[in-house]
Amino acid sequence: MIDVHAHYMPPALVEKLRRYGARYGVSVIETEPACHALQFAYGLRLRPFFAKLIEEPERRIASMDKTGIDREILSSWTDLHGHGLGVEQGTAWHRVLNESLAAFAQRHADRFSVLASGYLPDAARAARELEFAVTQLGAVGAVAATNVEGTNLGELPLDEYWAAAVYTTDTTLCVGSLIGAGVLDRFPRLQLILSHGGGTLPWVIGRFDVMFERSDRAATGIAAASAPSAYLGRLHYDTILHDSEALRYLAGRVGVDRLVIGSDDSFPPADHDPLASLRAAGFSADEIRRIGEANPRRLFRLD
Repeated sequence: MIDVHAHYMPPALVEKLRRYGARYGVSVIETEPACHALQFAYGLRLRPFFAKLIEEPERRIASMDKTGIDREILSSWTDLHGHGLGVEQGTAWHRVLNESLAAFAQRHADRFSVLASGYLPDAARAARELEFAVTQLGAVGAVAATNVEGTNLGELPLDEYWAAAVYTTDTTLCVGSLIGAGVLDRFPRLQLILSHGGGTLPWVIGRFDVMFERSDRAATGIAAASAPSAYLGRLHYDTILHDSEALRYLAGRVGVDRLVIGSDDSFPPADHDPLASLRAAGFSADEIRRIGEANPRRLFRLD
């Protein structure tokens, strides 16, 4: 079984930042004894690391074994992406972030894969970083924040990045922006996984359709070729909803073949037993196999 939504901070990266963080515009701050956080040169300070984010790999693997997860697809969490950094430091920061996470995964290649990040204020550099991470570091795709310093992704000139991307995580405002801006029409092979079951998108899609039908599209800047609901079947959705009825509704709305397991491992709202959550929602053994194995293997070309 494959968990496509999990996070990790390699302890080796924390140590590297203690010594060389200034070159990336990132410093390690001790918020209290043995409790650390990152601070960026432009002023942003992140919340302290949760213990599970920087746990020893043996503990992570043991918890995966306990819940029946064979592989986690790891990513940095998007608070780390530091898009307020300048171009040179921001580009260098994502390179060291990707290299560190990939090095960790390569030491445990039978259990972990990685998603790469990029410095999105510069689409060309982000695209080149993604290409490097896939071809040189073995990344299986990319992860992106839902916005860059408050601007939704669909409102940014990121076509060069979308041309290189195969995976990103979004929530409702972001994916609505991508649909409305015509990104999914310009890049029909772009594969997107929406975290947290797609946010509110599956629930408010009717409202999106009404706005599409009744709006002056030229005046509002809507570039989508079709109503928003037409794109639901183009997207993938992780399962971390913590609500059986909501998960069944999602499956009924988009189809089991669009679902993948997501645990949000390392964070307090994580699903500590995602397979049990699928069973509780009434999925059959075959449906669980599709959600946990067939769908992510097809999506990430893991076969």
